[in-house]
Amino acid sequence: MKYLIVGLGNIGNEYENSRHNIGFRILDNLSERLNCRFELEKHAFYALSKYKGKNIHLIKPCNFVNNSGKAVNYWIQELKIKVENILVIVDDLSLPFGKFKLKKKGSDGGHNGLKSINNILKSSNYSRLRFGIDSNFRPGYQSEYVLGEFSKEEKKYLTNNIEISSEIALNFCHIGADRTMNKYN
Repeated sequence: MKYLIVGLGNIGNEYENSRHNIGFRILDNLSERLNCRFELEKHAFYALSKYKGKNIHLIKPCNFVNNSGKAVNYWIQELKIKVENILVIVDDLSLPFGKFKLKKKGSDGGHNGLKSINNILKSSNYSRLRFGIDSNFRPGYQSEYVLGEFSKEEKKYLTNNIEISSEIALNFCHIGADRTMNKYN
């Protein structure tokens, strides 16, 4: 059985610790836990590992959050992954910091990365793990907020929240979306 876990983020040092790059950070944590390394491949940084008898493919798209669909589509086709075995990890302004939500399908919720994936796949029937980043910004400053770093207070809990998110992703692959949602949502 094969799974594809996609972490959304922007490439480049200036974005490395931004809220928008939480998907990349969670995948970095997963690669450490699974003892695999990312290599630059077509459209993404790619890593492969096994977990409880399942092949886990990890990708961090290289074409910025707003154009993530191109990389996701390529890797789905390349690996012949079933839609129900795809998990996309994204930041979410509508959830408070420290909250997570796993969904089996749904709208893009205003997230440009999910919008890109939905448009290119012509579907929103894939699972997504939304990592709450809160919405503590003044009107008109959303872009600066998501591209900014977590606050000092948030950083105290960030490592633990990344660990929980990694655990959710591994549970998704091991026990399935429904049981994982019951356990964590």
